[in-house]
Amino acid sequence: MSDEMSKTELASFQIISAVGTARSRYIAAIDAASEGKFDEAEGFIKSGKEYFVEGHNAHASLLTMMANGELPTVDLLLTHAEDQLMSAEAFEILAEKFLALYRKLDKTSCGE
Repeated sequence: MSDEMSKTELASFQIISAVGTARSRYIAAIDAASEGKFDEAEGFIKSGKEYFVEGHNAHASLLTMMANGELPTVDLLLTHAEDQLMSAEAFEILAEKFLALYRKLDKTSCGE
């Protein structure tokens, strides 16, 4: 295994780990919001965003190295990592929408 491949694999696993945690936090936010725990849901979203940024930064570093010709252009593990990155981003959007929806439902059920 070449050094370049090791850098790609390490960064890919960093992306997968960070955005996987982010996605889990976003799902936890939806669950908390569904139970009316809005502050807790916001905390999960905030935490998820922090993990997402970690994954995004690892991805940006890889792209920079690739643009500089320091790494091979594509491999299957990196493709999977990028897929996980996009999935986590979609869950962030959904979590924020669900939180807003559950807040609206909660206000309606409370007669506000």
